[in-house]
Amino acid sequence: MACHCEASQGEQLTPLEVSRGAGGRGCRGCGSRGLLSPPPGLDSDLSGRLHGQHLARELVLRTVKGYLEVPRPDKALALSFHGWSGTGKNFVARMLAENLYRDGQRSACVRMLIATIHFPHPKYVDLYKEQLMAQIRETQQRCRQTLFIFDEAEKLHPELAGLVPVLSVRLGEAQFKAELTGASLSLSNLGGNVINELVLEWLQAGRAREEITAEQLEPQLRAEVAASTDSGFGASRLVKENLIDAFVPFLPLEFGHVRLCARDAFLSQGLAYTEEALDSIARLMVYVPKEGQRFSAQGCKSVSQRIHYFLP
Repeated sequence: MACHCEASQGEQLTPLEVSRGAGGRGCRGCGSRGLLSPPPGLDSDLSGRLHGQHLARELVLRTVKGYLEVPRPDKALALSFHGWSGTGKNFVARMLAENLYRDGQRSACVRMLIATIHFPHPKYVDLYKEQLMAQIRETQQRCRQTLFIFDEAEKLHPELAGLVPVLSVRLGEAQFKAELTGASLSLSNLGGNVINELVLEWLQAGRAREEITAEQLEPQLRAEVAASTDSGFGASRLVKENLIDAFVPFLPLEFGHVRLCARDAFLSQGLAYTEEALDSIARLMVYVPKEGQRFSAQGCKSVSQRIHYFLP
């Protein structure tokens, strides 16, 4: 029998909430078990649309699956994405929103906040704190399952970064008459150099990047972020009190990965392409380090804007 869930007046149930069944979510006539696996489209999206990021795929699927298996989680899911620009952090955040919410990032239950756009001036930090807390409360009152995405998290003022843990605890019935859960994603360039150095050493030793394991890289990444005390995010409670469920490394992209991004850009617009065009687009990127030129300095950023110069 299908699980049918109803929201009280003024509330909006998300697909994630409906799929979890009762589990303390106010659903009627449903079993108490949560999902046994992530939304089916998430695995295929990460496998088919995300290139060069086997660790991100593994960690995101594992942590989302683990979270969904808990009928009554005692905290929100907290993921921290790290790596150079253009490696896929925003792309995966969008995939998660698309797979967990019917309207994706346009959902009223999803908030995307960019540090340099929404909180640009340190002198207004007190005002920003009030605004952020108001957004958190408003969204949690509207939706039992929320998703907050903080882009450029390393540029958050320390006092703002200190509010992110509010999303990682359950607000009980005494406050909102409902158990509230959800997820927070922090996207940051912090740790990007540590990730790249390890991958470079690995490749120079003649080993395949796909052999790198999360157990080898995540501890170094976690330590690097925690040591970044000049960053509001690195010094935040979220990091210091170990509230993050997974530090997800995004590896630097190579020539072949950029070609795949170009191919996807053509296909997404229904345009024909040639192998020569893919090579030409990939060659337009700047590669580092100077000795070897292995990694695209921009990842796949701007690739989709370049394809129109190479239409057959």
